[in-house]
Amino acid sequence: MKILHTSDWHLGQNFMGQSREEEHKAFFSWLLEQIKEQYIDVLIVAGDIFDTGTPPNYALELYFNFLKKLSSISSLTTILTAGNHDSVTTLNAPKQLLKALNIHMITTGDKDENQLIPIYKKNRLQAIICAVPFLRDTVIRKSMSAESLTEKETLLNRGIKQHYMNIHKKALLLARNQNIPIVATGHLTTLGSKSSESERDIYIGGTLDIGSDFLGKMFNYVALGHLHKNQKVGVNHVRYSGSPLPLSFAEAQSIKKVNIVNINRHKVDINILNIPLYRPLLLLKGGLTHIKDELKKVTNKKTWIEVQIKDDNPFYANQMIRELAISLELTLLAVKINKSEQELHSKDFKVLYLDDLTVNEVFKKRLELENLESEDLKKELLLKFREVVEKVENR
Repeated sequence: MKILHTSDWHLGQNFMGQSREEEHKAFFSWLLEQIKEQYIDVLIVAGDIFDTGTPPNYALELYFNFLKKLSSISSLTTILTAGNHDSVTTLNAPKQLLKALNIHMITTGDKDENQLIPIYKKNRLQAIICAVPFLRDTVIRKSMSAESLTEKETLLNRGIKQHYMNIHKKALLLARNQNIPIVATGHLTTLGSKSSESERDIYIGGTLDIGSDFLGKMFNYVALGHLHKNQKVGVNHVRYSGSPLPLSFAEAQSIKKVNIVNINRHKVDINILNIPLYRPLLLLKGGLTHIKDELKKVTNKKTWIEVQIKDDNPFYANQMIRELAISLELTLLAVKINKSEQELHSKDFKVLYLDDLTVNEVFKKRLELENLESEDLKKELLLKFREVVEKVENR
């Protein structure tokens, strides 16, 4: 049985005012081709399908058109799980219709949602997928208003671990002592994994101590999402696929990938496929002369560019760089002043866009203005606010 593991599509992302629509179209075209050429049996998308809980219409259209194409592949089972960026309500709306097309959507992981998906081939059970989405606070941490923050962190870890142990037991019962591989999904940050600046904190008031030593013992493969770098965690069969597009300039040099997992009984072979880069991101750092020379070397006009300038006269350098980019027909998304130079003037260039922030992040920044002395109180308020947001989103 062959599984293609991907995650963190972030459809509808507004990248510094720019749409990623063409890049996602190119990725979907490539992904569909790989599914057919590689004879994939199961496609797993491990969360963060959309970038926000209210994706733009073009992103929804792109999503449904791609699922329609997947449904035409009769041998393919598609499994999508919600991530921390996703709206449960948005994903749940077409859930029953998608199931009729052999597309399974798992959104909350609560007791009313079946997370066990048996995979059959020629009427024989080939594998069991434990499709675990991002486990929200409201699912795993209930009735904790009287608990201290430390106790809540302990309950958070205990609750997530218990969730995986429970679903593993159910999978064993479904397997009925057959030598059937059991695969799990997850959307979380694990111990030993490497993050980048484009990921957000996934749980407020809690640090997970869940790693490959816990997940790897129960499952034959663990398909993880949330972190944008393709990587294994501790052992070969616990892996993140990473995002298909670079989601910040910090990821400009990273090669994006998907995982092809070939499971024969309990033997697991993993191949990594590089995703073709549709639009390069270029981060340039240095003085005015160096930046100008580097801009002149850019031949791919699709490239999006960020400049971090270090110059004694940053205002003049900023103007010169922007004028040069226009003359070269290049897309310059930002010019940032190196904070070590002209510290007072650099503040004029620090602009924050609400489009780049979640509701929780806006509340966090507002809370920082209060200068609360108690870190525990700050974390408690953030946790309560997150719970309120989740209740509103899940209506």
